[in-house]
Amino acid sequence: MPENRLSPSGLALAVGAYGLWGFLPAYFLLLEPAGPIEIVAWRIALSLVFCVILLAATRAFRPFAALLRDRRVMGLSLVAGILIAINWIVYVYGSTSGFVVEAALGYFINPIVSIGLGVIFLRERLRPGQWAAVGISVLAVLVLAIGYGQPPWIALTLAFSFGFYGFIKNRMGGRVTAVAGLTLETAWLVPVAVVALVAVELTGGITMGRAGLGHALLLSLAGVITAVPLLLFAAASRRLPLTVMGFIQYLAPLMQFAFGVLVLLEPMPLERWIGFALVWLALAVLTAEAVVHRRRAVSRGRAGLPPAP
Repeated sequence: MPENRLSPSGLALAVGAYGLWGFLPAYFLLLEPAGPIEIVAWRIALSLVFCVILLAATRAFRPFAALLRDRRVMGLSLVAGILIAINWIVYVYGSTSGFVVEAALGYFINPIVSIGLGVIFLRERLRPGQWAAVGISVLAVLVLAIGYGQPPWIALTLAFSFGFYGFIKNRMGGRVTAVAGLTLETAWLVPVAVVALVAVELTGGITMGRAGLGHALLLSLAGVITAVPLLLFAAASRRLPLTVMGFIQYLAPLMQFAFGVLVLLEPMPLERWIGFALVWLALAVLTAEAVVHRRRAVSRGRAGLPPAP
């Protein structure tokens, strides 16, 4: 794709994906009185149902069946499933327990975590701008930890669980589509989800079907709301440059942050504003560095020169 041309459909798909992810805190609050465990359990089970329907509608069962015979893919999908389950539980807990702002912080610092994982596990070398962004992010977490009186555990858990999830998904390879990957991950987790629903029923009672028709309909959409953004994201990624996707990815945590501050009126003392400002500065440095590096790489390519280190 030429550097100066963008796909309108790609932009619409990307905004749709991150917009839906940004809406999730409001959606989870609408599911009261369902608790985080029940919500995540239904999310797992209904996501599997929705993915199986998609596989049938797109006649993709044959390539999916081939994945079932690949031990490496199956093992990685199990790890990915565990990581995304941790991410979902912590995120739903944060969204329904008054920590929407801290949950948003997790997705703001996720790109920095992903860079760190690349350095540690893939031995990638950071450019000076990337080092600066990492340093500013570490300072931001220290400021927030001092302000909270403890490390921002919800944010850190979300950032690292999703960072490792992305790393594992990358190791699975391009032949594992978004639908196939989510199908495998939720299939591994369904037995746990069933046990969780039984435990919820025994300890307090499942809310599905007992809190009104509207609640049941909203909860039944958990699978759709989980899978659709992933499909939109996968389609957008094939149509847009990585730098553009990098800009748009901040839409979701910005929406979540605004929802937490302006709608839920979560407290934002001065030290928290300073911490968030440092995170946003780190992201600005990281994004600007990525744009400059990409333009230089394109220019060197056009000039027939080898890529810079």
